[in-house]
Amino acid sequence: MDNQSKGKRGEALAEAYLVEHGYWILARRYRCQRGENDLIAQRGNTLCFCEVKARSGLRYGSGAEAVTRTKRFAATQAAMHYLMEHPHQGPLRFDVLEVDLSTGQVRHIPSAFEAVLD
Repeated sequence: MDNQSKGKRGEALAEAYLVEHGYWILARRYRCQRGENDLIAQRGNTLCFCEVKARSGLRYGSGAEAVTRTKRFAATQAAMHYLMEHPHQGPLRFDVLEVDLSTGQVRHIPSAFEAVLD
């Protein structure tokens, strides 16, 4: 399975997990010129910008470890762009969903990182 297929499978498993846990999916693979968010979800009044990291094992570290400062900055830029198009008054957070492709298990890390503005 190539990386793009792994990513899409991981995102589908992460989305199913979020829906099962009471989240509404507002956007998938939201992109702007400066970044992207894999999933944008809402639960209650909290808006969640989700980074999905799919792994077949821990050979290259955990999914959360793969969310570098550069990736956090790009996710922040995409979130700000989304908020310009879709204003939101409630709490915001950046979550990471680690997906183990060998088992289908999802580990959700709410508020995994804070916005990176520079």
